[in-house]
Amino acid sequence: YSYRSTRTVYKVKNGKTEELIRLQGWKPCQLCVTSTGDLLVTMFSDDETQSKVVRYLGSTDKQTIQFDDEGKPLYSGNQKIKYISENRNHDICVADYWAGAVVVVNQDGKLRWRYTGQLLVTKNNPFKPYGITTDGQSRILTADRDNHCIHILDQNGQFLRYIDNCDLEDPFGLCVDNNDNLFVCEYWKGNVKKIKYLK
Repeated sequence: YSYRSTRTVYKVKNGKTEELIRLQGWKPCQLCVTSTGDLLVTMFSDDETQSKVVRYLGSTDKQTIQFDDEGKPLYSGNQKIKYISENRNHDICVADYWAGAVVVVNQDGKLRWRYTGQLLVTKNNPFKPYGITTDGQSRILTADRDNHCIHILDQNGQFLRYIDNCDLEDPFGLCVDNNDNLFVCEYWKGNVKKIKYLK
């Protein structure tokens, strides 16, 4: 888990907490453990003007993902939390709330695609993704809290459908288990809902 006040990522093992990573000039946010055992950490700079994803093996940084091929930032530069997940094809998927986008790069950190919402179906509020997760078919699910729904995308960023018929209110955190059951937490109610979304 990360604790931004001390700029530290901790590991708990056998009931004991140890410091894994301590940053300088950056504050850690969300974490994701990859299929190969690496740790992906989203973080923002102390002056809140830059954001990046760093890959760690243990406490050693192996890769920094921050800019595209043109030198432009991949992620919005601020302290807003960027949720992160790894896909089955090893793509790194980030829900960037402030940018209103899901940003997906391959394992080499090269931008694959950016999803900014579905234009064919009108929703009341702009797309602002929060939680993000992936399933066994490499689909990407992201919570659109302000529109009370979840967007399902394929691994190439194509919109497949919404989950919006489960009386969801302010969906926030997402997780898919090994049986492709979706667990959704509702921000204000504090509920966790289990949804069987596959047809």
